[in-house]
Amino acid sequence: MNDYDRTGPHESVPARPVSPDSATSVTMAKQPHRPKARRWIMTAVAMTAVIGLAAGCGSSPTATAAAPSSTAAAPSAAPSGKPGPASGGTNVRTAPSEGGSIGVVDSVSTPTFTMTTSAGQKVTVNEGSATTYLDGTTSIAASDIAVGKNVLVLGITDGTTITASQVVVQPNDGGGAAASTAAGVVPFQRGTPSPAKSIGQIPAYTEGEGTIVSGTVADQATEAALPAYPGGVVDRVVQLSGGEYEVHYVGVNWPHHIFVNQSFQVVGAN
Repeated sequence: MNDYDRTGPHESVPARPVSPDSATSVTMAKQPHRPKARRWIMTAVAMTAVIGLAAGCGSSPTATAAAPSSTAAAPSAAPSGKPGPASGGTNVRTAPSEGGSIGVVDSVSTPTFTMTTSAGQKVTVNEGSATTYLDGTTSIAASDIAVGKNVLVLGITDGTTITASQVVVQPNDGGGAAASTAAGVVPFQRGTPSPAKSIGQIPAYTEGEGTIVSGTVADQATEAALPAYPGGVVDRVVQLSGGEYEVHYVGVNWPHHIFVNQSFQVVGAN
């Protein structure tokens, strides 16, 4: 039997050599004192558990605080290396671009005039101090732009409004709706789907590729495209990877893309 096994009702626990620290607990001779010893042990165990729990809880705020710090330090995902819309490596039009149109002047209110294309599209032309005026290759005054004149307008296009850099008077013969009809241009009709057709040579081309161009190159491509397919408005010129130019056309149901080669000759449309 051990120190805490029951003995006879009048027996004492035999004395044993014990360490001084445990003498009090092991020399308790009678049964009625044993529950106190057990309660003391249980209390000690419980206190030890509480102390351990408190110690664990005391350290958890440090661990918890450290987690947000490491999360905050983590770098955000790096952006892709692709050029954005403003990088010049894309034909995404984020602002008005160079283009133009051809039409007959139908009202003049300096510094603005309006004209109508051969496909019936109304265009507003804003003039400025830097706008130049030509009749063929001869310089003329702004006042020479009068109702009934057939003009080519080059400049910054925003929808069907052009801020003109150059206005060139064109011969009146061959203009009007007949020119659009002869070229196969389909005038704009709201709610009418565009024809799915291609004419001529279409370069290897994926919608959205290429780089928007400006200056003389844009003007030359626009001047080549407009007489071939009169009636719409060029709102940007894009150079493709093969060197050709895609002249983007609006204001008509067809074409929407006029393709011009590096010699500024129209080669196809779709």
